[in-house]
Amino acid sequence: MPPRRIAGSAAGSDPEAELPEYAGQYRLESRLGSGGMGVVHLARSASGLRLAVKVINVEFARDAEFRGRFKQEVAAARRVSGAFTAPVVDADPEADRPWMATLFIPGPTLAEHVKRNGSLSSAQLRQVMAGLAEALRDIHRAGVVHRDLKPSNVLLAEDGPKVIDFGISRPSDSELRTETGKLIGTPPFMAPEQFRRPREVGPAADIFALGSVLVHAATGRGPFDSDSPYVVAYQVVHDEPDLTDVPDDLAPLIARCLAKEPGERPTPDELMAELRHVSSLYDTQAFIPAQRAAETAETAAEPSAGIPAPSAEAVADSRDRTTHVRGKLRTPAGSDGSDTGADPKPGADPKPGTDRRPGSGRFRRRGVLVGAFGGVVALAVGGALLAGLPGDDGSGRRPGSGAGGTGASAGEAFRPWVTKVGTGRDAMAKCTYGGGALLCAGPGVLAGALGPRDGKARWTRPAKNGEDGQVSAPVLSGGLVHTVTAAGGQLVALDPDTGRTRWKLDTAAYGGGARYAGDTVLLTAGDGTVTGIDGRTGERLWQGRPAGGAQPAFAYFGGELAYATTLTPDGTGTRVIAVDPRTGDVRWRHRLDGLLTPVGTRRGTLWLTAVNASQETRSIVGYTPDGTSDGGKEQRIPLDLPLPSASAALHGDAVYLLAAGGALVAVDIEAGKQRWRRETSVSRASAPAADDRNVYVSAPDGRLLAADVRTGRLVGQTPTRLGDDGERVVAEVLAPMVVGDRVYASAPDGSVFGVDARRPADW
Repeated sequence: MPPRRIAGSAAGSDPEAELPEYAGQYRLESRLGSGGMGVVHLARSASGLRLAVKVINVEFARDAEFRGRFKQEVAAARRVSGAFTAPVVDADPEADRPWMATLFIPGPTLAEHVKRNGSLSSAQLRQVMAGLAEALRDIHRAGVVHRDLKPSNVLLAEDGPKVIDFGISRPSDSELRTETGKLIGTPPFMAPEQFRRPREVGPAADIFALGSVLVHAATGRGPFDSDSPYVVAYQVVHDEPDLTDVPDDLAPLIARCLAKEPGERPTPDELMAELRHVSSLYDTQAFIPAQRAAETAETAAEPSAGIPAPSAEAVADSRDRTTHVRGKLRTPAGSDGSDTGADPKPGADPKPGTDRRPGSGRFRRRGVLVGAFGGVVALAVGGALLAGLPGDDGSGRRPGSGAGGTGASAGEAFRPWVTKVGTGRDAMAKCTYGGGALLCAGPGVLAGALGPRDGKARWTRPAKNGEDGQVSAPVLSGGLVHTVTAAGGQLVALDPDTGRTRWKLDTAAYGGGARYAGDTVLLTAGDGTVTGIDGRTGERLWQGRPAGGAQPAFAYFGGELAYATTLTPDGTGTRVIAVDPRTGDVRWRHRLDGLLTPVGTRRGTLWLTAVNASQETRSIVGYTPDGTSDGGKEQRIPLDLPLPSASAALHGDAVYLLAAGGALVAVDIEAGKQRWRRETSVSRASAPAADDRNVYVSAPDGRLLAADVRTGRLVGQTPTRLGDDGERVVAEVLAPMVVGDRVYASAPDGSVFGVDARRPADW
């Protein structure tokens, strides 16, 4: 008998439909637990990623109102995937039996832990309080009120508490409102206003629930206790909470959380300020007993059902902290393209021509991405697409600026900005940094330049016939802006000040692709022939087959050499070939065991990631050549746990890796050991980028996240930027760009933005 699938079987027509074997493409392996609306199953994706899949019960699947709420819930969940929730991986709210798959997070719920092990110690209680305060800050910043925070909706993961089950959460701008006469929530953990004014429930209700959760964690009971929910409701509204046995040092703070009036309760930021010292006490194993696997199998909590869209208030708040520029890319009349603002010094820029795209050596991305999302950001073409730049008089210059200038004085402090660079269709921008500008491409635009100081357009080069369909971001090489067209199979070099075409080269014989090594373009044919092109003139510098008949993949990290890698014929090793990109001369070649990808160089050593046949990164490999084919020094640094489909970046003395499931790891290459590991819960994010302060990643919902390079602790994140259609899944998330004290990133809503790397807490 073929496996039963949720999608495709009529609800209620099959008596066995209550026990499906599949949800979409995911096989349901075991039952984790059940709730009022459905059953939660443990499942695995095709790549082996463990998932928690919630399948809605038949009777609710027949309810049109519930389906509408569940559909909004799924769409909203895709907008937010934070460090404190279980992110949505896939869902089908239109199936006969609606379902949603989230990342599976091992660990017991707070309710289970208290039931099995008793109340928490004072130190543990502080840890949970600090973690939940961070979680609520993250949730409320997205404009969401959870409305059902309780011990069974708090998972005690290895890296801190996670808030799950957003089944009744609501964004402030939601069209689905609580009906008159209906109370939604769990009475012992509901705020007074949820009983009195359910339509006016705000973020402060979650703070009240937090206080009740902490009392339960400290005593095994709630601050308002009765067998009757009606009595509990009366006590919540009228009586003082019972804080007996709550630790004396925390009782006053918890009492403030349980204030009857919402305005008298502390905010998450205020709670975090009170508990700032808790991070130094945190024991990541404090809540994970030895029998964790057994407990996990019995977990009855449902996974997160989603975090709805940001509210209008949250969006307004983010705009207050940023300078928004909405404009069309145009070539300023008489502009020389210079930027008079205090941009980063040339020495702080990435090396000209450095290939920062996914698929290049440093930012190579492996693994299967869920969903499809075609196209890249649409930069404005012509005056009809978007409103003009603020202060643009039609001449291309802005008041107070010089020719092509930004109008900012050299001493003016950098202000974060967001530029919407689309044609009205949400899509990810494809940008690199070079020559003091952000170089971006999109549908209808071959290339354009944005000022990095203010995000304003300097010039644009519209795509002509056969030039549309870019496959990569523009790159600066040989002092010119290079871009490769998909439809025309051409490499086009543009003037960096005006966007005018300087020269073209047919690349159809090379698959339309190009790799950049400083001022040299490397074109590789299927038979292994590599052609070096001068990035300034377009002339051929050399042609040869440095890897023999194999087709090499090139990586470049600045300096004199590019690194070509190929698999050995038996598939068990990797050949690394160091090539002079200007001449094609091979400086050295060496065979290394394993499937390896270069990620960077430091002090003469090439560092690579080593993966197995399942695309799990197992170790970091360092190779220091001595100029011979069989010599040199090898070093292998094993990871504590394998990382599936991980991307990597090298900065300073550390390699930073981000797995497909969200695990972020730092490996100290000087000490030869793993430094730290953090579970970010941000699945399918970009490759990491780093500076001396933080490591940065871009999430599929448009957020830029920063984690401390010393500890991995999240220190800041920007608002979500998914656009109007929050149900689409981004297929490719580009790595952020770190330039001096600034970080630049693009988002699915078609925006590009810049923030101050020195102040991630203010993002």
